[in-house]
Amino acid sequence: MADPVPISRSLDSIMKSLRGTDRIQIGGVFGRWEDAVGTTVAAHVRPVRLDDGVLTVEADEPAWATQVKFLSGTITSRLAEVAGVHIERIEVRVGHPSRGSSAVPSSPTP
Repeated sequence: MADPVPISRSLDSIMKSLRGTDRIQIGGVFGRWEDAVGTTVAAHVRPVRLDDGVLTVEADEPAWATQVKFLSGTITSRLAEVAGVHIERIEVRVGHPSRGSSAVPSSPTP
């Protein structure tokens, strides 16, 4: 009979085989998003998927989607610094606008 395998190792193996991304990377991006991009950006843009180095984010308005495209280099650097995650590319899509929010986009907090 084989020794039991910790569930975290099993989950890592499954996630890596399906997406090429382990739970630590996903936890780093999703769990440290606000730390990496700042509260203002995080209020309008959220990560929705991390798949083999490609981070898909959803902005609540087209202006924020444009801002993220301009900030993608800074965001990838901050995620590497804050969460230890290497992102090769950021894909941006526009989702549903948040209610009552019309702040002007700003740079991530260093």
